[in-house]
Amino acid sequence: MGQSQSDGDEEVELSQIQELYKKFASECPSGNLYLHEFKKIFGVTSESSAEECAYMENLFRSFDTNQDNTIDFIEYVAAVHLVLRGKLEDKLKWTFKVYDRDGNGRLDKREVRHIIRIICKVKKLNGEVESESLSPDQICNRIFDHLDVNKDGQISLEEFVEGAQKDVWILDHLKLDLKPCEWFIEMQKKSCKQKRA
Repeated sequence: MGQSQSDGDEEVELSQIQELYKKFASECPSGNLYLHEFKKIFGVTSESSAEECAYMENLFRSFDTNQDNTIDFIEYVAAVHLVLRGKLEDKLKWTFKVYDRDGNGRLDKREVRHIIRIICKVKKLNGEVESESLSPDQICNRIFDHLDVNKDGQISLEEFVEGAQKDVWILDHLKLDLKPCEWFIEMQKKSCKQKRA
């Protein structure tokens, strides 16, 4: 999700992270989080756009490390830690996994274009205005021009991680998040208000 330690996110306190764990335990007494529950936690409902649903499905798949179509508590803890406290390189490796839909360890243009389109639509839905008006296809082509070092039509994990760390534009366009710490803190505030009401 967030791609750097100093991207303007507020610091999330340990007590707030513990609240996430408590929420998991109370909402998932079976110890497993299913896709529909995962979407609910992030506010994605049946009224949400197809893009938001696809985005959440890709995130869910990336956190489901044993591929059993559920997120258990250990996977959940690892995901929360990565998203809120992880190092840039670890986040990039995770981001690569989200893009790599077929799980073959390489990204082709179809996979990158698919996620870029989702990111662009989600940003638009959230009122984020792009400073440049490149289409998802143009963004995808530019990413491949910069990251596909050996020009084989695919991006390896190594090319992805190294290239994204060297180029701020690439890093910004590969990002999967919309400020997770800010989102989390806002969700905590709403939760506190609802408890008081």
